[in-house]
Amino acid sequence: MERIKRAIIRIAVTPDNRLSDLPLTHRSLLPLLSVASSLFSLSLSLRRALYQYRLFSPHRLPVPVISVGNITWGGTGKTPMVEYISRFFDQAGISPLILTRGYEGGDEAKMLERHLFGTSAKIGLGKNRAEVAASIIKKFGHANLPSLLVGEKSEMNSKNEKVGVVILDDGMQHWSLSRQVEIVMINGLVPWGNGHLIPRGPLREPLSALNRADVIVIHHGNLVCEAQLKSIESTILRICSKKHLIYFSELVPSHFFEIKDPNEKLPLNTVHDFAVLCVSAIGCPDSFIKAITEIGALNIHRLDFSDHHSVQSDDIKLIKDKIRNLALVYNNKAAIIVTEKDYDRDPAVLQKLGEFKVLVLCSSFRIMPLKSKGEVSFKAKLKELILKKCSYKTNL
Repeated sequence: MERIKRAIIRIAVTPDNRLSDLPLTHRSLLPLLSVASSLFSLSLSLRRALYQYRLFSPHRLPVPVISVGNITWGGTGKTPMVEYISRFFDQAGISPLILTRGYEGGDEAKMLERHLFGTSAKIGLGKNRAEVAASIIKKFGHANLPSLLVGEKSEMNSKNEKVGVVILDDGMQHWSLSRQVEIVMINGLVPWGNGHLIPRGPLREPLSALNRADVIVIHHGNLVCEAQLKSIESTILRICSKKHLIYFSELVPSHFFEIKDPNEKLPLNTVHDFAVLCVSAIGCPDSFIKAITEIGALNIHRLDFSDHHSVQSDDIKLIKDKIRNLALVYNNKAAIIVTEKDYDRDPAVLQKLGEFKVLVLCSSFRIMPLKSKGEVSFKAKLKELILKKCSYKTNL
């Protein structure tokens, strides 16, 4: 199954005019994938029509909902953006509720729980997110977010747990829940792949769906050349006039920690004299490799699994074989590096690698100060959109 997933991923990032570069085994999958994509497109159109013609009605919550989603699979920075927005509201004295479906292993939810520990953020996990939200809001109650945003201090200063805003993780295609703000994340390294719908390509919807976005954020902007960023912007502007609503984001490496001691922060230069084996099961492993390259490891090797892959016994054996070989070549100056998402998926499994040096790369999300727009502009835009969508009159 893992081999098939890797083959599909490679096909998805290969343009149609380069299909001859693919192995015969990969090309043999194309007819089946094309049929599956056509069926997916049909089901997508039917589902969208059911909502458009009000045969299905989205559930409305008593507080504003901000959807953070994407138009392609994985690696777009959705979860870091969800955390970033949650911290923004928490620091403003507003308790956010994060709704996440929870994928295999629940890695994203676990990472959010760990990062947001000690804040007022609440995390609701479950496929039926409207039901989960209703249950949590019933328990804690809800606050008037627009009044908090315009600074009604009496409610803002009261220390209560009322939910003021809901943040819908991976929400762009979750049409059963009404939202006031739609944020769409785009992977700057591989924005559209081969341009086909799943599973023939990485698109979860046609590019025309970008018209629904209130804000578009191009992620990994620091790892992409200026020409590539301009190309992505041009594509967006051909589809919708969102130039003033396009932002750029990045993950900035901050430190490492060893799985033996998660509380100790190690500087990034820890790996300067090491050959490293980067092991990941994330949506965009290339961004991980580029980050480690910029940090300056002595020599870099990689082992990629499909997104959300749970490491098995055979995988542990493969990792051990590879790191032992590196240790022989580099005089025991070898280490394994994983992402936080991979760590949170199952820390206990990684403990089986305890005889080796296993480091976890920690990074912080930020809105890049590009084209006269940065964090201040982004937060002001988010606030403006909520007040506008909530039809709340203010002098802002």
